[in-house]
Amino acid sequence: MRHIITVLFSLCLVFMAATVGSAGESLVDTVAKGCEKELNSFCANVTPGEGRILACLYAHGDKLSGQCEYALYDAAVQLERAVAALSYLANECDADLEKYCSSVTPGQGRLIDCLDKNSKNISKRCKKAIEDVGLK
Repeated sequence: MRHIITVLFSLCLVFMAATVGSAGESLVDTVAKGCEKELNSFCANVTPGEGRILACLYAHGDKLSGQCEYALYDAAVQLERAVAALSYLANECDADLEKYCSSVTPGQGRLIDCLDKNSKNISKRCKKAIEDVGLK
């Protein structure tokens, strides 16, 4: 089970970097554009990283515009879908990851690259999951 969580987290990071919203923007860009006024007004002095920007927006939640609230909601929905897709992928590919990629350090797309390099050997279930989530 711990292996699935590690894989899921690593795949989630890769997927989040590649995930785009309805306008073709990354989730970060969606929030940055939708909350530009709030970020400049309330969070300009906040050092980015470790969730501090989101914490700042949360702290000023009663002052957020409808546009910013929608951008945050949209990003949350997209992220929820991404996590569900990656959970499916991790479950379907767990045996293949264990068999072919156990020596690969998770992160920076290395697990997906490993599955790709072993594509002739991985299970049909894993191949289908990779296709279903749009990673191939």
